[in-house]
Amino acid sequence: MESNSAQGTVWDMPPEGRVVVLGLGNILQSDDGVGVHAVRHLRQNSQFADAVELVDGGTISFSLLELIETSSALIVLDAVRLDGDAGDVRVFEGADMDRLLARPLVGSVHEVSLSEVLDMARLRDGLPPRRALIGVLPQYLTWGDALSPVVKAALPRVAELVGQVFIRWRDAQM
Repeated sequence: MESNSAQGTVWDMPPEGRVVVLGLGNILQSDDGVGVHAVRHLRQNSQFADAVELVDGGTISFSLLELIETSSALIVLDAVRLDGDAGDVRVFEGADMDRLLARPLVGSVHEVSLSEVLDMARLRDGLPPRRALIGVLPQYLTWGDALSPVVKAALPRVAELVGQVFIRWRDAQM
C-alpha cells in the first residue's frame, strides 16, 4: 500500500483505540470453526494484521468480556445459520448484528453465546460502539477438523470484508 504522510498507510491503527477481530468456533466441528480458521488466514495473508488485534476466541466464554469491553471496535468472524448457500459470506453491523444475535440459536456448541457476552458488556456499559459480525454459512457442522472446500474457499472473501469494514470505520473517524 502506498503511504501518504498526511494520512499514513491505509492500514494504520486508528488513534482512538484498538480494533479487535475475534474469530469464533469449534475447530473440531468442521465449518463451525470457520471464525478461528479465518483469524489464522488473516495472520498469514492480510496486509493489516498489525493494525488490528487478531484473537482466536474458540467456543467463546465470559473470559472474553474484558477484551470486548476494552476495544473501541469489534469485528466477529463466525459461522451463521441463515438461508443461502454454504460458503456465502454476510456482514451485519451495529443494530443488524444485535438483531441477528437475538435470534434463538439451536444446537450451539459454544460454552456461552456471543449474544450473552455482548449483553453482559452492554449491562456494564462496555459494548464497543462499532461492532460487526462477518458470518459464513456452513456446509457441515459435524465432527471433523477441516473446513469443507466451499467454506475454505470463502476465507479470502472474509479477509476482504474485514478490510472493508476496518477502512470504513477508520475513515469515519472511529
